[in-house]
Parts: sequence; C-alpha cells; structure tokens
Amino acid sequence: MMNNRDVGEYLIEIACACIWSLFSSGIIFGFAALKPVLIKEGIYSELCKDDLMWSSEISSVPCTKQDLKLNNMFAVAATITNIIALPVGWILDYCGPRLSGIFGALFIALGGCNFIFDSSIGQYYDPYFVGFILLAVGGPFVFISCFHLSNIFPSRAGTIMALITGTFDSSSALFLIYRKMYERSNYSFGLQRFFKIYMIVPVFILICQIFIMPRDSYESPTPLYSSSEVIDPEEDTNAEGSEVPTEEDPLLESRSSRSRRKSSIETVAESRIFRHINNINGTTLHHESLKTQLSSPWFYLMLIFAAVCMVRINYFVATVKSQAEYLLGDEQLASKLNSIFDILLPLGGIVSIPIIGIILDHLQSLRVLLLLTTVSIIIGICGLIPNSFEINLIGVILFVVYRPFYYTVVSDYTSKTFGFQTFGTVYGLLTCICGICNMTQTYLDNLTHTNFSMNPTPVNITLLTLTVISATALITFIHREQPNHTPITNFRHSTQDDNSNSINSSSPP
Repeated sequence: MMNNRDVGEYLIEIACACIWSLFSSGIIFGFAALKPVLIKEGIYSELCKDDLMWSSEISSVPCTKQDLKLNNMFAVAATITNIIALPVGWILDYCGPRLSGIFGALFIALGGCNFIFDSSIGQYYDPYFVGFILLAVGGPFVFISCFHLSNIFPSRAGTIMALITGTFDSSSALFLIYRKMYERSNYSFGLQRFFKIYMIVPVFILICQIFIMPRDSYESPTPLYSSSEVIDPEEDTNAEGSEVPTEEDPLLESRSSRSRRKSSIETVAESRIFRHINNINGTTLHHESLKTQLSSPWFYLMLIFAAVCMVRINYFVATVKSQAEYLLGDEQLASKLNSIFDILLPLGGIVSIPIIGIILDHLQSLRVLLLLTTVSIIIGICGLIPNSFEINLIGVILFVVYRPFYYTVVSDYTSKTFGFQTFGTVYGLLTCICGICNMTQTYLDNLTHTNFSMNPTPVNITLLTLTVISATALITFIHREQPNHTPITNFRHSTQDDNSNSINSSSPP
C-alpha cells in the first residue's frame, strides 16, 4: 500500500541508504586491510624504539607495542560503534531518522578531517585514534537510521534488512580498495589524499537527508488482531465499501501524517501482513512497555548470545593473521589466508544478501537461530585445527557469510519481536551493552600475546564454549515458549458492527 507516493520514490530512498551505508556505516571493520597501510606509514612506530627485535628497515612488520596499540585502536572503535547505538536509538525514536543521519554525516566528516590535518593537530592529541573513533561514531548514526525502511514493503522486510546489513558488511571493502591503490601507487597515495576524496561521502549523506529521505520513521504495520483471528473470505471481499475509525494509521505513512481514513480492505491487508510476521517470529511484544520488553527473556537471552558472538567476531577480525601464523606455522600461508580474508569479508556481505533475505522472510526465529548457531560452532571448530590451510580457509569462508548473517538476525529479531515503536532504544541498548562487553577483546588479545605466547586456542575454546551455552539457553527458551505463546492482544481493534461474524478472536490452542 503506497498511499499517494510512487513506488519509485521509496526505491530511491532504499537505494540512497544502501549507497551511503556501503561507504560509511561499517568501514572501521575493514581494519585488517587498513592495518598494513598504517604500519607502512609509520603510525605508532615511535613505540618500537626500545624493542631490540624491531628494525626500522622492516617497516611492514610491527613491534609488539605497535601491534597492540593498533589492535587497541580497532577494539576501542568497535566498542564505541556499539555503545553509541544507545544514544543513536534514542535520537532515532524521538527526533527521527533525518536528524540521526545528519549527525552521522558530521561525525564522519570530522573523522576524515583528523586524518587530513594529522600533521598540524598531532601535537595536541592523537589524530589517528580520534579520527578512527569518530568514523566509528558516525557509522551507527547513518546505519541504524535506515532500518525503518524495511517497513516500506512489510512482506519483504527481511530482504530489505538483509540488503541494508549487507552493505554495512561490504563497507569494509573501502579500506581494502584503498590499500590496493596505496600499494600500486608505490606508497605515495597516503592517508591525507585518501580522506580528502572520502569527504564526498558525508556530503552525499547530508544532501540525501535534506532533500530525499523522510523526516520521520516509517512505522511497522499496526497489529489489529491477534494471530489467531480468522478472516472470512466473503466478508473480506465485500468489505471494500466500509471504513474503520480515523485513529488507524496508514501502513507506510510516517508519524507526521495520520489523517487519511482506511477502508476495510486496507484493514484486512494489514492484519494479514501482521499475521505473516507473527507466524514467522512466533511472538510479539510490540505494544508492551519498554520496561516489560527489556525485562523479558526475549531481550536478555538474545543480549547474552549477541554479546558473545560480537566478541568472537571482532577478536577474529583483529587477529586473523596472527592466528593463522600460529596455527599454520608458516608466515607466507598466513599472509595468503589474510589476503583472501580481506577480499572475501566485503564480498560476503553482498553475496549473502539474497540468501539471508529468503531465510528471514520464510523461517521462524527458532530455526534461524539454530542455523546461525550451527554455522558459528563450525567456524569455531575450524579455528582450533592446526597445520591445515584448507580447514582454516573453510573457516574464513564461513565467517565472511556468518558475520552479515549475525548482524541481520539480531536486527531482524529485534524489529519483529519488539516492533519499531521502541526499536531504536531496544536495539541501541542491546548493541550498546554488546559494545561494552567487546572491551574484553583487548584483554583477550593481551592474554594471547603474553600468557599464551601467541597461541589463540585457549581464547577460541573459551569463546566457543560460551557461544554454545548462550545459544542453548536462548533456543531452549524460544522452543519452550513458542507452542504455548499467545501474542499480545491489547491491539487496537476495528469498530465494526458487533453483529458481524467475519472476525473471530479466539486464542490459539
């Protein structure tokens, strides 16, 4: 139901969101590709002066302190990009996606300026650390503000969510492309030149937000009936002439315009769409209070599972090469695997979009989580087997598909379970807490470098065990709740004649 707007306008909005998401939302996660450039440019090389094992002539090999400093920069950025999701969610819920996108553009522009003017501001503070953090802050502003676009076509919400999340994952390709250009230019295409060109991106976001994107979020379909309600086909067909009260909102209308009355045909269509969503997810807390939503096991069990998965993902991204060096015992094979990872990481987001969309649009959350957990366990096992390039390669291939799958599942689960009325706050809080937990990544990296002599196996076994435990708790809860769960029924009902028998509101068995 497109109201008075052309379908093309909605498609343009989705296209703009995907374009800027591709170039800005998750670029910090291309750190593995950017790290060799930072090392070659001598970033933090002053920390190596006291390291007797380090030579300035081998500028492509970092010393321990430099390596930890660079890894810490990514760990802090990854943490902040998740913690910032909470205020981003609040701004999205109360100020709308346009203002959120504008803030994001400004933060990204400031981040780029730190790299452009590093030589002049370096005497006052660390421009590389601050610049990278600002890029991390800007990402969630421009990314989370896109999620409401999935309400444009509710029956394809999973596909749209997968498309947006896929561009987020593929945005890591930006630094890979830059590194290739840097190497081909004989190392003359430095950070300053790159970020001067990159300033086109925040300008594009700003223009789109002002002239193209909606000021307010598109709302999710209003649930009119419980999932058990039955629509009489004859009443459905003959209902065209009747109308429902004016307080019912249009399917895709933003919060700023709510005056149009809806026919019963629209009412029936919306109830069917909601019933479709409810059948896929098995539950809905859309109209519960925020306090009830956050105290529900549907929230905190997913939070625990998501936090463990996020630590695993970011720990692997930051240490993929060092892990490969230890497990394979061959620096050349490790470099080869790392190069493959740099290429496949952004491609995984693109290739997995249609697959993830189909999965989310057609499977219940329980089956989706079972699939996600299975893939996660296989990846963990692959990361424990030494002296096998092929098995580690399989782990890398699965990882680049698993990563966008994980992010999409979390956002899709949140939207379908809690709705978009409180989506920004719920998703923001979940991501924020996950980000705080992600700080353990730095501690795990230090343990690997010191206590375990670069052996990643103890850390990987611990994280894999926590994944199995948290996933089992979440899946067991959902499995126990789904068969007996009655969807929340305090929805707004139509005021049709009480004598009408077209709608039955019995509870599910």
